[in-house]
Amino acid sequence: MTKYDQIFHSKQTTAESLSPEEAVAAIAVISAIADSSIEEVDAEALATVLWDFEVFDEYSEEEITDIVYRLLEISQTDGLGALFNSASAALSDEVVLDAYAAGAIVLLDEELLIPDDKRSYLQDLQKALDLEDEEAEEIIQEIIAAIEEAENGEFTDDEVEVTSVEDYGDQVYESPLGNFTVPIPVTSEQGGKIQSQEGVVGFADDFGTLVRIDYYPIPPEHEEEIESLGQEEYLQSILVDRYVPQAIFANVPNAEVKYGEYLENTLAGSYYVLVDMPQGSTISKQENNGNAKRLDAYRGLLTFIHTDFLYIVSNQRSFFNGETPAAVEEEAKILKEKILDFVKSIQFN
Repeated sequence: MTKYDQIFHSKQTTAESLSPEEAVAAIAVISAIADSSIEEVDAEALATVLWDFEVFDEYSEEEITDIVYRLLEISQTDGLGALFNSASAALSDEVVLDAYAAGAIVLLDEELLIPDDKRSYLQDLQKALDLEDEEAEEIIQEIIAAIEEAENGEFTDDEVEVTSVEDYGDQVYESPLGNFTVPIPVTSEQGGKIQSQEGVVGFADDFGTLVRIDYYPIPPEHEEEIESLGQEEYLQSILVDRYVPQAIFANVPNAEVKYGEYLENTLAGSYYVLVDMPQGSTISKQENNGNAKRLDAYRGLLTFIHTDFLYIVSNQRSFFNGETPAAVEEEAKILKEKILDFVKSIQFN
């Protein structure tokens, strides 16, 4: 008998039925509540984490958030045991591994480890989902690897191309869509690498440099959104409500937007933010115990529209050897100027 028998061996039922995708989300919700309370669950943050799962490819983040709120309501009204029983009945063989992954990912601490006080729950979840030890461990390692790749500024898509500057053979990068070219801002002497795939290119080196360009053709529905919201509110929403939560908050738990402003006369209107990323740098330092610890960093991000494309250009500043940041406004200004200087080097086609 364990304290989690009331969840995994409950006789509770609910009249609410779930789809397989909702069942995956339910396992995440149960994991988040099991050792805490419903009040402590951040539904929107949990939805952001789930949005990265392939099973939710057809869902918007708003739809996933609605699902999470519904599941929280079921757990409050009918109990976690009832929610698990409904989820278990809905889980198909195709998504049961996703369900375990969703349950495990919410338990990881800042060091990407399962805390000792969570291991008993995770073992019970594994048994309840009828997974072998090897399967369960492989899933956890895949989750950790994916998060580490994202924190490193790497790309998780199978089609990512990583090229050293030395091997690239040219000092100018050209977008596969032909919408821009830009001088490569890193050098081979400092271990410069180019990571690219459709819609994004990142330039990084061994000294903590990270310059990234995300770019998207603006779909018709976004044109309607720009018309209804206005450009300032639209750009702010894209950056603060969508991109930063997905690309940064989901991977750096304590990250926080520290500064934001609309630049009306820059690039025909652009929106800029500064994000504080504790232990969120793409580079690490070696601790005395031999473990690697990521440096603190600030990330500046600028979004704007140019010739039917939405761009998000970002730059990282890491803090070395106990270095402390200046005032937020000063740091924001420094990174903003660096990004704007880089944007001036971009040739839009």
